Order: sequence, then C-alpha cells, then structure tokens
Amino acid sequence: MLHKVNIAGMTMDPSSNTPIIILKTEADEHAIPIWIGLLEATAIASALQNVEFERPMTHDLFKNFVEIIGMSVDRVEVCDLKSNTYFARIFFTTEEGDFDMDARPSDAIAIALRFRAPIFVDDKVIEHSKTDMEKTGEAEDKSEEGRKWAEYLENLSPEDFGKYKV
Repeated sequence: MLHKVNIAGMTMDPSSNTPIIILKTEADEHAIPIWIGLLEATAIASALQNVEFERPMTHDLFKNFVEIIGMSVDRVEVCDLKSNTYFARIFFTTEEGDFDMDARPSDAIAIALRFRAPIFVDDKVIEHSKTDMEKTGEAEDKSEEGRKWAEYLENLSPEDFGKYKV
C-alpha cells in the first residue's frame, strides 16, 4: 500500500553534517527521515521556497526537457529501503503510454516538486525505516557526550523537525 507524504522539513545530521529530508505521511503522520546530498538538498529547498535562478539548475533543466518532448510526471514513489539505501521511482505520462524509471529519492522529490506531483511512500519502506531506526537506536558511544546525544535523539519528536527553516 502506498501512503501519500508531504515534506515536513529539512535538517542537518549533527554527527555527519549531512542534510536530512523528513517526509510525513498524511494519514498517520509517520515521519520518514532520508539522508540526502547537499546539492539535492539545495535543489529541494529552492523548489520549496520558489527560488528561481537566472539559469536552469539540473532538475529545472530536466523538467524543461520532459515538457518539451510532451511528457509529464504523474507521481513519485519511495518504493524500497535496503541496507540503509532508499530507492524511488518516477512515473511519467506520455501520449504513447506511461512508464517509470529508477531514481534516487532526493532527485525524485526534487523533480516531483517542480512538477507539483504527489509523493508516495510504500508500506515496506515505512516498516523497514522503523526497523532500521530500532536497530540503530542504541548508542554505541558509551562516553558522556555519546549518552547526551542518545538522550537528545530519544526525546526528539517529528514536530521538532518543523522548527528548522528550509
């Protein structure tokens, strides 16, 4: 089953300085954090804030090309999670028929925003993300600083991610 999601916010992983996008399911507000690259985070943030550049950035260029050849993006699905790697598919619509292609979730989300296409997450991704978070939830750093970080992370709620400006 697919769950429609919205972008709840973006933040930085304090330990790796890697951007994280937080997707939240509309129905039950389950949060799904996805670690992404800095360039993709910039592409997503610029689309969320309606920032237009003088020259097209990569995802804008892709959108322009897709529209010129008469296609559109119907939806994006974050469809799998294996070994801490998320997988996504972009679904295209053409006059000749529909097709989909593999993509990194960050690119798929950046493209979905440009096409105003809905974003979905598969059940198994939600279940795997819960399992992976439970597996990695215990702090391996037994120092005082590690204990403080573990306590801080345990007390975070999905609403806390909305505090950070995109």
